[in-house]
Amino acid sequence: ANANTSLDRTVYHMTGNAQKLEKMFELESDRFQNLHYPIHDFKTEAGAVKGEYTKNIASPFAQLEENIANTAFDTHTYKHTTMGFLKDIIDMPNQYEYSLKFFTRFYRPEYTTLLVVGDVTPEQVNKLAEEYFGKWQRGNYEAKIPVEPEQKATRFTHLQNGSIPPSLSLNFKGPGFDDKGMESPAIDILFTMLFSQNSKLYQKLVLEEQKVRSINGGIYETRDPNLISVDASIVNKSDMQYVKDEVIKAFETVKVSGVDEKMLAETKSRLKYSFAMGIDNPSSIANILSHIIQLTGDPESLNRLYENYEKVTVEDLKAVAKKYLTAESLTVGTISADAEGGVK
Repeated sequence: ANANTSLDRTVYHMTGNAQKLEKMFELESDRFQNLHYPIHDFKTEAGAVKGEYTKNIASPFAQLEENIANTAFDTHTYKHTTMGFLKDIIDMPNQYEYSLKFFTRFYRPEYTTLLVVGDVTPEQVNKLAEEYFGKWQRGNYEAKIPVEPEQKATRFTHLQNGSIPPSLSLNFKGPGFDDKGMESPAIDILFTMLFSQNSKLYQKLVLEEQKVRSINGGIYETRDPNLISVDASIVNKSDMQYVKDEVIKAFETVKVSGVDEKMLAETKSRLKYSFAMGIDNPSSIANILSHIIQLTGDPESLNRLYENYEKVTVEDLKAVAKKYLTAESLTVGTISADAEGGVK
């Protein structure tokens, strides 16, 4: 048994023998409905969270991630990473009463999905769910998430650190996940085409010119609009601007000329079959379903998404490039030994 938290969800997961399913229901239902912890235990765990933050933030990449989120967003809660700002973590031992309020607000049936994957039947699961969770009372709290205002100019954040190779991160404001439209699959396909190891840009920057150690890009799927990112590890910091310009040039080419139809078809096929190969055990299936459910609340969103992958056209790729990959929506993050980022 373990748990993990990301921007839009917390997952409590347990693996066990199918014959122990009722025991798992018993344990989880008690934890979700009857949890009680004394203030001393809360303060102890708050200290453990601070220790985890301190360990994680020792990485320059974690520092840059935190800086990018804080720079890119003004009002939305995506402004802070999953762990949050250090000042809040330091103050957490004083927030025992708020933690109880948080539990009362969000640990409710309307915010919870029970997902059981394995050698069980729907009848078994429904019976146990009714028995152990049927009396769980709904709450009445609804979070008011601030709407992020439109960004109107490129933003910059830089981390001075010479202990690692120079790094460049380009982050564009993108859409929230949508299983009914074409934008989510179009962005995924476009960035796979542009930054996979057989792409022209990768071949040029990494293999031919050897100015880049690695480069990748994509969107982090969330309920609300988040960032579409390109991250590159640079060989020489003097090439930072050149690499940025080459990435932007690739985007501009898509906006004007689109992409090769044959490569588009091959990318769709590769994404579909690589996904299918990755869901070959209960844990993998549970993870992907949990991810989809936290985005829309509906496991059928997965089927709708992959149906739309097949429908994506060159015009769809051009449309998302024109709409989202703009200077006005860009936040540039850099790491180098210099005091300033060195890109414009």
